[in-house]
Amino acid sequence: MITAGVTGGIGSGKTTVCREFEKLGAHVVYADDLAKELMVQNQDVINQLKKTFGNETYHTDGSLNKSHLIREAFEKERVEELNNIVHPAVRKEFRNISQKSEKRGEKLVVKEAALLLNNGRPGDLDVIILVLSNRELQVERVKKRDRVTESDITARMNKQPVFEDLTPLADYVIYNNGSLEELQKKARELYHVLVHTEFG
Repeated sequence: MITAGVTGGIGSGKTTVCREFEKLGAHVVYADDLAKELMVQNQDVINQLKKTFGNETYHTDGSLNKSHLIREAFEKERVEELNNIVHPAVRKEFRNISQKSEKRGEKLVVKEAALLLNNGRPGDLDVIILVLSNRELQVERVKKRDRVTESDITARMNKQPVFEDLTPLADYVIYNNGSLEELQKKARELYHVLVHTEFG
Protein backbone atom coordinates (compact mmCIF):
# COMPACT_ATOMS: atom_id res chain seq x y z
CA MET A 1 0.00 0.00 0.00
CA ILE A 2 1.15 3.53 -0.82
CA THR A 3 0.46 6.58 1.36
CA ALA A 4 0.49 9.85 -0.55
CA GLY A 5 0.10 13.50 0.39
CA VAL A 6 -1.58 15.93 -2.00
CA THR A 7 -1.10 19.65 -1.48
CA GLY A 8 -1.40 22.95 -3.32
CA GLY A 9 -2.81 26.41 -2.93
CA ILE A 10 -6.43 27.52 -2.84
CA GLY A 11 -8.01 26.96 -6.26
CA SER A 12 -5.02 24.96 -7.53
CA GLY A 13 -7.08 21.85 -8.26
CA LYS A 14 -5.83 19.55 -5.50
CA THR A 15 -9.36 18.49 -4.54
CA THR A 16 -10.13 17.62 -8.18
CA VAL A 17 -7.03 15.40 -8.25
CA CYS A 18 -8.18 13.69 -5.06
CA ARG A 19 -11.71 13.16 -6.41
CA GLU A 20 -10.24 11.38 -9.44
CA PHE A 21 -8.12 9.19 -7.16
CA GLU A 22 -11.28 8.34 -5.19
CA LYS A 23 -13.14 7.32 -8.36
CA LEU A 24 -10.32 4.85 -9.07
CA GLY A 25 -10.46 3.34 -5.58
CA ALA A 26 -8.12 5.42 -3.42
CA HIS A 27 -9.07 6.19 0.17
CA VAL A 28 -8.74 9.97 0.49
CA VAL A 29 -8.60 11.73 3.85
CA TYR A 30 -9.28 15.46 3.69
CA ALA A 31 -7.25 16.91 6.57
CA ASP A 32 -9.51 19.96 7.10
CA ASP A 33 -12.63 17.78 7.37
CA LEU A 34 -10.87 15.33 9.67
CA ALA A 35 -9.66 18.20 11.89
CA LYS A 36 -13.22 19.53 12.20
CA GLU A 37 -14.46 16.06 13.18
CA LEU A 38 -11.73 15.58 15.78
CA MET A 39 -12.46 18.99 17.33
CA VAL A 40 -15.95 17.83 18.29
CA GLN A 41 -15.42 14.06 18.69
CA ASN A 42 -11.96 13.50 20.16
CA GLN A 43 -12.05 14.08 23.91
CA ASP A 44 -8.29 14.75 24.19
CA VAL A 45 -8.53 17.46 21.54
CA ILE A 46 -11.64 18.95 23.17
CA ASN A 47 -9.92 19.05 26.58
CA GLN A 48 -6.78 20.69 25.16
CA LEU A 49 -8.79 23.30 23.26
CA LYS A 50 -10.79 24.18 26.38
CA LYS A 51 -7.61 24.41 28.44
CA THR A 52 -5.89 26.62 25.85
CA PHE A 53 -8.73 28.83 24.62
CA GLY A 54 -11.26 28.58 27.46
CA ASN A 55 -14.46 26.60 28.11
CA GLU A 56 -16.33 29.01 25.81
CA THR A 57 -14.64 27.21 22.89
CA TYR A 58 -17.68 24.89 22.97
CA HIS A 59 -21.39 25.62 23.21
CA THR A 60 -23.40 23.81 25.91
CA ASP A 61 -24.60 21.29 23.29
CA GLY A 62 -20.95 20.29 22.59
CA SER A 63 -20.70 22.03 19.23
CA LEU A 64 -17.71 24.20 18.44
CA ASN A 65 -18.05 27.92 19.16
CA LYS A 66 -16.37 28.99 15.93
CA SER A 67 -16.65 32.74 16.49
CA HIS A 68 -14.89 32.42 19.87
CA LEU A 69 -12.14 30.22 18.41
CA ILE A 70 -11.61 32.59 15.46
CA ARG A 71 -11.29 35.50 17.90
CA GLU A 72 -8.88 33.67 20.21
CA ALA A 73 -6.74 31.85 17.65
CA PHE A 74 -6.78 34.00 14.52
CA GLU A 75 -7.39 37.55 15.68
CA LYS A 76 -4.98 37.20 18.61
CA GLU A 77 -2.37 35.47 16.44
CA ARG A 78 -2.45 32.21 18.38
CA VAL A 79 -2.97 29.96 15.34
CA GLU A 80 0.21 28.04 16.10
CA GLU A 81 -1.24 26.98 19.47
CA LEU A 82 -4.35 25.72 17.68
CA ASN A 83 -2.28 23.87 15.08
CA ASN A 84 -0.13 22.28 17.79
CA ILE A 85 -3.26 20.70 19.25
CA VAL A 86 -5.08 19.71 16.07
CA HIS A 87 -2.30 18.68 13.67
CA PRO A 88 -0.80 15.88 15.83
CA ALA A 89 -4.32 14.48 16.35
CA VAL A 90 -4.91 14.53 12.58
CA ARG A 91 -1.57 12.76 11.97
CA LYS A 92 -2.41 10.09 14.55
CA GLU A 93 -5.88 9.49 13.10
CA PHE A 94 -4.45 9.33 9.57
CA ARG A 95 -2.09 6.57 10.75
CA ASN A 96 -5.07 4.65 12.18
CA ILE A 97 -7.00 5.06 8.92
CA SER A 98 -3.96 3.93 6.89
CA GLN A 99 -3.54 0.80 9.01
CA LYS A 100 -7.20 -0.13 8.54
CA SER A 101 -6.92 0.53 4.79
CA GLU A 102 -3.88 -1.72 4.54
CA LYS A 103 -5.75 -4.54 6.29
CA ARG A 104 -8.58 -4.12 3.78
CA GLY A 105 -6.09 -4.47 0.94
CA GLU A 106 -6.46 -0.92 -0.37
CA LYS A 107 -3.65 0.18 -2.68
CA LEU A 108 -3.54 3.94 -2.12
CA VAL A 109 -4.36 6.13 0.88
CA VAL A 110 -4.16 9.88 0.33
CA LYS A 111 -3.95 12.80 2.73
CA GLU A 112 -5.13 16.10 1.20
CA ALA A 113 -3.85 19.10 3.14
CA ALA A 114 -2.92 22.69 2.24
CA LEU A 115 -0.39 22.85 5.11
CA LEU A 116 1.21 19.47 4.35
CA LEU A 117 4.71 20.88 3.74
CA ASN A 118 4.73 23.74 6.25
CA ASN A 119 7.29 21.98 8.45
CA GLY A 120 9.22 20.26 5.69
CA ARG A 121 8.43 16.91 4.14
CA PRO A 122 6.32 14.64 6.40
CA GLY A 123 8.07 11.42 7.33
CA ASP A 124 4.91 9.31 7.40
CA LEU A 125 4.06 9.57 3.68
CA ASP A 126 5.63 7.60 0.82
CA VAL A 127 4.89 10.15 -1.90
CA ILE A 128 4.22 13.89 -2.07
CA ILE A 129 2.14 15.33 -4.92
CA LEU A 130 2.09 19.08 -5.45
CA VAL A 131 -0.61 20.70 -7.59
CA LEU A 132 0.40 24.06 -9.06
CA SER A 133 -1.56 26.58 -11.09
CA ASN A 134 -1.17 30.15 -12.36
CA ARG A 135 -2.27 32.61 -9.71
CA GLU A 136 -4.77 34.32 -12.06
CA LEU A 137 -6.45 30.99 -12.79
CA GLN A 138 -6.61 30.16 -9.08
CA VAL A 139 -8.31 33.48 -8.35
CA GLU A 140 -10.86 32.94 -11.17
CA ARG A 141 -11.69 29.42 -9.97
CA VAL A 142 -12.18 30.47 -6.35
CA LYS A 143 -14.27 33.48 -7.41
CA LYS A 144 -16.65 31.17 -9.28
CA ARG A 145 -16.65 28.48 -6.58
CA ASP A 146 -16.99 30.56 -3.42
CA ARG A 147 -18.55 33.75 -4.83
CA VAL A 148 -16.06 35.95 -2.97
CA THR A 149 -14.14 39.06 -3.97
CA GLU A 150 -10.69 39.03 -5.47
CA SER A 151 -9.26 40.88 -2.46
CA ASP A 152 -10.63 38.17 -0.10
CA ILE A 153 -9.04 35.46 -2.22
CA THR A 154 -5.71 37.31 -2.44
CA ALA A 155 -5.71 37.76 1.35
CA ARG A 156 -6.21 34.00 1.79
CA MET A 157 -3.51 33.19 -0.77
CA ASN A 158 -1.03 35.51 0.94
CA LYS A 159 -1.43 33.51 4.15
CA GLN A 160 -0.52 30.28 2.37
CA PRO A 161 3.00 29.13 1.51
CA VAL A 162 4.51 29.98 -1.88
CA PHE A 163 3.89 26.52 -3.29
CA GLU A 164 6.26 26.99 -6.25
CA ASP A 165 9.09 27.13 -3.68
CA LEU A 166 8.08 23.72 -2.32
CA THR A 167 8.69 21.73 -5.53
CA PRO A 168 11.98 20.26 -4.18
CA LEU A 169 9.91 18.51 -1.47
CA ALA A 170 7.54 16.88 -3.97
CA ASP A 171 7.91 13.61 -5.88
CA TYR A 172 5.34 14.61 -8.48
CA VAL A 173 4.22 18.08 -9.60
CA ILE A 174 0.94 18.43 -11.52
CA TYR A 175 0.56 21.70 -13.43
CA ASN A 176 -3.09 22.68 -13.72
CA ASN A 177 -3.21 25.49 -16.24
CA GLY A 178 -5.53 23.86 -18.76
CA SER A 179 -9.04 22.42 -18.75
CA LEU A 180 -10.73 20.38 -16.04
CA GLU A 181 -10.57 17.34 -18.35
CA GLU A 182 -6.79 17.75 -18.74
CA LEU A 183 -6.34 17.82 -14.97
CA GLN A 184 -8.56 14.76 -14.50
CA LYS A 185 -6.53 12.89 -17.14
CA LYS A 186 -3.24 13.82 -15.40
CA ALA A 187 -4.67 12.61 -12.08
CA ARG A 188 -5.78 9.27 -13.58
CA GLU A 189 -2.38 8.73 -15.18
CA LEU A 190 -0.60 9.48 -11.90
CA TYR A 191 -2.90 7.14 -9.98
CA HIS A 192 -1.85 4.25 -12.24
CA VAL A 193 1.83 5.14 -11.81
CA LEU A 194 1.42 5.17 -8.00
CA VAL A 195 -0.43 1.88 -7.62
CA HIS A 196 1.99 0.05 -9.94
CA THR A 197 5.21 1.38 -8.42
CA GLU A 198 6.99 -0.10 -5.43
CA PHE A 199 8.12 2.52 -2.91
CA GLY A 200 10.32 1.66 -0.01
